[in-house]
Amino acid sequence: MSDPTQSANPNIEAIIWDFGGVFTSSPFEAFNVLEAEMGAPKDFIRGINAINPETNAWAQFESNSVSMDDFDELFAAESAAQGHRIPGKAVIARLSGTLRPRMVEVLKICKQHFQVACITNNVKAGHGPGMDTDQAKANSVAGVMEIFSLVVESSKEGIRKPNPEIYKRTCEKLAVSPTKCVFLDDLGINLKPAKALGMQTIKVLGEDQAIEELAKVTGLTFAV
Repeated sequence: MSDPTQSANPNIEAIIWDFGGVFTSSPFEAFNVLEAEMGAPKDFIRGINAINPETNAWAQFESNSVSMDDFDELFAAESAAQGHRIPGKAVIARLSGTLRPRMVEVLKICKQHFQVACITNNVKAGHGPGMDTDQAKANSVAGVMEIFSLVVESSKEGIRKPNPEIYKRTCEKLAVSPTKCVFLDDLGINLKPAKALGMQTIKVLGEDQAIEELAKVTGLTFAV
């Protein structure tokens, strides 16, 4: 654990986090399993989501512009056009990951020194912001969400990362300047607008790397 009396970086007021792929294992791992089951190449689903990223089925669903049934059909059509038909509901069923307890402990330590917020691209599926199909997992995620000072969900805001507006709204709600924030995400495309607004950014490649980089930026020690 951290000593709450230790000296934190005075130039930082808030730590803003992505959720999936940061506090949980990456959904791309589960997608790879689905791809193998469906006879599609590795990272096929990720590739579908990269085509027309502002207007595709995934973008519309995360912005709450289409229903689950609509997404199911739209994603199936998009994937079929690329050679392998995968229903959207099959993808959503694999979306939630496994919680990373060490990252949760780091979040608790950060809250002793800074405001902590979450910006998550999510959909209205499953239970809660983590979109879990299992109620027990949903309850665990809910416990993490309670730690944050603020949770901003794309499905409720009607906009999603990497739209700069969702970062601006978060800072406004926290009453902090983007230049006083650190933002962590596992996707580089979501880090670019945050950096352009003046935030310090950390691309999460794994737990050890993320914790080490966050320690350097914040001046805190994370003995987790």
